[in-house]
Amino acid sequence: MLLIGTEHKTCTVTYAKTRHAKTCHAKTCHPKIRHAKTRAMPILTIHHKTEYRYARPVTFGEHRMMLRPRDGHDLRVIGEQLTIEPKPVSVRWIRDVFGNTVGIARFAGQFEKLVFDSKVKVDHRPLRGLHLSADDYAFLHPFGYDEEEMPDLSLSIQRAFDDPDRKIELWARQFVRSDGQTLTQDLLTDITHAIRRDFVYRRRYQPGVQEPLETLRTGMGTCRDFALFMIEAVRSLGYAARFVSGYLHVRGGDHERVGGGSTHAWVQVYLPGAGWVEFDPTNGIVGNADLIRVAIAREPRQAVPLWGSYTGKSSDHLEMKVNIRVVSETQS
Repeated sequence: MLLIGTEHKTCTVTYAKTRHAKTCHAKTCHPKIRHAKTRAMPILTIHHKTEYRYARPVTFGEHRMMLRPRDGHDLRVIGEQLTIEPKPVSVRWIRDVFGNTVGIARFAGQFEKLVFDSKVKVDHRPLRGLHLSADDYAFLHPFGYDEEEMPDLSLSIQRAFDDPDRKIELWARQFVRSDGQTLTQDLLTDITHAIRRDFVYRRRYQPGVQEPLETLRTGMGTCRDFALFMIEAVRSLGYAARFVSGYLHVRGGDHERVGGGSTHAWVQVYLPGAGWVEFDPTNGIVGNADLIRVAIAREPRQAVPLWGSYTGKSSDHLEMKVNIRVVSETQS
């Protein structure tokens, strides 16, 4: 039994072992944290096609799909179509422990090709930036999470990778002001923009992620690597953070953003009163503008878009082709 191409053409992440944030004991600890204004955005269509080819007919095992965007107040699925060839004997849908929609396909027979073709239309309402007011208790760094929230946040605060010389923590602490108070929104925004500015984006088609210390050492990585690095960095400061997998909408003529044409990865950080706020260190995005969430998890291996197995020789697998396109109605 061989595992076939775990698809994540550009992105993924892992986590945790760090100090807990200070606990806030006051019941009045829920601030009025405000995002920037929402702005209307065209309806987006996501076309995600993955094709596997084999040298001879093989038997397919179970395949799991995480292709459907997560509905919410800022993102609504308004149309979807999924075509699988050959036709599976069954497809069932579940929600995993994180609330992600997962499709499970089972097959019978032997085939030389397997195709997953997903088309989804969404109404995306972006929130740009993050604004905390002076009366919000999360306004300044450091702050503490409420003790009632800590049982649910603790695993998202723990770090996953060893950092014996505290290199990642020391990198993150350079954004904490030594000459006065540090605003939380400035700290997280500065970290996001620093990764975008100082690290070099490089596509890597092998599955998995590189360790955060390697990303720091080389100053290079994919969106998966940058997301993982930022997660470890903010966790070292006591923040709850988690990995997001999805798609990036790159507008026509925008040559600055990278990560389009493949799955994308970014970060969510939990701020009391604001909830989970999105940060894309690959592109320096604060807020969810142009980011289409599909899966949320503590670790990247829990948010792989498509994975499965086949019975046969390793040499039977010839290639995996992935084609992803995200367009607005005006572009399509």
